[in-house]
Amino acid sequence: MEHAKPLPSLLVQRYHGWKATTFTENKSWYRRLADEGQRPKTMIISCCDSRVHVTGIFGADQGEFFIHRNIANLVPPYQPDGQQHGTSAALEYAVTALKVAHVVIMGHSKCGGVQGCLDMCSGHAPELEEESSFVGRWMDLLRPGYDRVKDIQGYEAQRDALEKEAVLVSLENLMTFPFVKDAVEAENLSLHGLWHDIGNGSVEQYLPDQKAFRAI
Repeated sequence: MEHAKPLPSLLVQRYHGWKATTFTENKSWYRRLADEGQRPKTMIISCCDSRVHVTGIFGADQGEFFIHRNIANLVPPYQPDGQQHGTSAALEYAVTALKVAHVVIMGHSKCGGVQGCLDMCSGHAPELEEESSFVGRWMDLLRPGYDRVKDIQGYEAQRDALEKEAVLVSLENLMTFPFVKDAVEAENLSLHGLWHDIGNGSVEQYLPDQKAFRAI
């Protein structure tokens, strides 16, 4: 592949720093992870946004979380059509092979993907309506959430509400997967919805009995 280039020197330097400190100081732990395999209890589906650092938020070490990231932390509905489905594949592996006990959907504030969906659905982002737009077709998953917030007054209020709808739509879609539904009904798996405010560090969880997100 003639287009591949050497890693930037800054990343090389950071790697050597990690290898000389964090890795060296915890060498036996890394060897154990390598030899015994992973046994995470929690899968987290979060946004690709570089500001969302789930292992840092929860103080997790290597091997604790099985993490899948995509635009706007969305889970598509169950659709075994023979096509390529990265999120569905990660979910299947986590639930059926790793036997995780928890699946967490983690949304966040100022989400660019959610903002794109809002702009697209309100007619202000025609480029995302193009069939060739991967982002647009992915954000079609959130259209049901947009329908629930479109009458809210104010752009920022709509966006904030749609960020949480992204979590709720994903929770709804999770239950369309037979292996998720079976595990939940057998009480071997629990589903959780979170929303993180990047600016103030708060995390809210969705409480079904209150039909609302509340601070944890």
